[in-house]
Amino acid sequence: MHKYSPEIEKYITEIDTLQRQINRKRPLKQRRIQLLKDYYLIGLTYTSNSLEGNTLTESETKVVIEDGLTIGGKPLRDHLEAQGHANAYEYMFSLVNKKEISVGDILELHRLFYEKIDEKNAGQYRSVEILITGSKYSFPKPNEIERLMKEYEGRVKELIKKEHPVVAAIKAHKEFVNIHPFVDGNGRVARLIMNLILLQNRYNITIIPTVLRSEYIDSLEKAHSDDTEFIMLILRCLRESQKEWLRLL
Repeated sequence: MHKYSPEIEKYITEIDTLQRQINRKRPLKQRRIQLLKDYYLIGLTYTSNSLEGNTLTESETKVVIEDGLTIGGKPLRDHLEAQGHANAYEYMFSLVNKKEISVGDILELHRLFYEKIDEKNAGQYRSVEILITGSKYSFPKPNEIERLMKEYEGRVKELIKKEHPVVAAIKAHKEFVNIHPFVDGNGRVARLIMNLILLQNRYNITIIPTVLRSEYIDSLEKAHSDDTEFIMLILRCLRESQKEWLRLL
């Protein structure tokens, strides 16, 4: 197992201690499992979209997903992002017992999220170069993406073998964003990939609160050269998600 800095080791120890408390409450009754799944559907959809500028509140996100209603004065795209993320979330759960993530799975996650927004580009690698405002780093050219994603599939397997599962999930998130294979929705898919790896390793869904948006973006930018700050941020978020999970029970 990989050796980490003392700060990261401290978080991992706390997380694994909380995870043992969670595991002692398992197995849960099916109704409670469904309630938790529905709870995190709203929470993850709201926060993941909000990190990207979606204006729906958490309660509005719930209304759009559960009741199929529109919110007056809010952009149509914001509604479609909520519905699309909910569909991708359901697909993510269908992959939990698979214990691996393929390129095909990632393309399907993106297709489900993006098909109502831009059917042509949903589940398709970008054919244009991109520039992210505020980032000093360049992203791969379109003709490099298919190769990089195939390499990424193998890289994720390697991370899961060599790293602590939680750190593997975080690094998978970071490395996916560095490829940025889609015209849009890369952050949403990266967070779904991260949470899928966590779920496949019996950890719980991790939510990055909107209030941490600036810290999240800044640490992800710094992660191009040093991912310590980004890893520690997500570890803190996971620890809080675990505490919330225990409170909910």
